[in-house]
Amino acid sequence: MEEQESPPSAFDAIAPAWYNFRHYTLFDVELSVLAKRWGGGKLLNLGCGHGADFLPFREGFLLYGLDYSSGMLTQARRFAAKHNFNVLLAQGDLRSLPYESNMFDNAIAVATYHHIKGGENHAKALSELRRVIKPDGEAFITVWNRCQTRFWLKKKEILLPFKVKEEIIQRYYYLFTFGEIERIAREAGFAVISSRPESKYRFPIRTFARNICLLLKKMN
Repeated sequence: MEEQESPPSAFDAIAPAWYNFRHYTLFDVELSVLAKRWGGGKLLNLGCGHGADFLPFREGFLLYGLDYSSGMLTQARRFAAKHNFNVLLAQGDLRSLPYESNMFDNAIAVATYHHIKGGENHAKALSELRRVIKPDGEAFITVWNRCQTRFWLKKKEILLPFKVKEEIIQRYYYLFTFGEIERIAREAGFAVISSRPESKYRFPIRTFARNICLLLKKMN
């Protein structure tokens, strides 16, 4: 049986618990480096969730965030108020972004693209990402790596549970390999500046990392 994408309502149900479960970004090292590299400008956070990945960009950036879950956006407003930063939030789909072309200097999408179905959906989403970034703009994206040890006996498309009180919410994941996500990015019109595991991964072979972290540049 083919797994289906989780609807926005699944993440709406998770959102309040997720706000308390993870009140920080897992990619503080990577995002802090990028904040210095980019220096400022309009930054788009795709699949922004409850907003923790905005933290390294609070100074000098005009922040925009998009998520398809209204519940997550409610938590993002709460998070921004708590940490004293402004952000322009919108609800929408990665495959059809509600922004003008060449609008953003740079973008991030942390743990986002692995929640949408494979095939043409990923191609559409990355093409939309390219469209809204300015020429020579950069994008940092992370997805889960299929080759991490816990997924060796799993399919490429899986459901993982998240418990909210007595209810179990199933979350859809598409599991990428390094080569696959790099290929899709290049076909969408990006150059791959770097492709590596998360900074916390300490082994010399990248194959078994939990996350694939890509830094991309929009090609003209």
